[in-house]
Amino acid sequence: MDELVEFFKRDLFAAKNGIETVEIGHGWAEARMELTSEHLNAVGTVHGGALFSLADFAFAMAANSGPQVTVAINVSISYFKAVKSGVLTASAREVSGGGRIASYTVEIHDEAGDLVALFQGMAYRKRDRLKDLF
Repeated sequence: MDELVEFFKRDLFAAKNGIETVEIGHGWAEARMELTSEHLNAVGTVHGGALFSLADFAFAMAANSGPQVTVAINVSISYFKAVKSGVLTASAREVSGGGRIASYTVEIHDEAGDLVALFQGMAYRKRDRLKDLF
């Protein structure tokens, strides 16, 4: 899985937004984001787009932890708690993945362990091999 950690360091959007890989395993992944003032919206809470990006990165890592290139085909997110500072952790796990279509759930928690957002993603497994992109 070290190869995957290195592969996802190429995600410049995630890096620019302070999103880091914590760990990747087969069908699951964890990412974190230390909040700065640049993550806040006009009312002083974390921007929904920042939360979405954190969840989407964890989803991408979990979905691409197997041999095939996997891309999102449908996603949704629900926000439960406003956050202003601290570190957020996104934990993604595969819920179903028997064929070309796979489903994932990503939970974002704050430092207190409270659920901040819930992301659901559906992915399509292409024929392309992930190792060909390394």
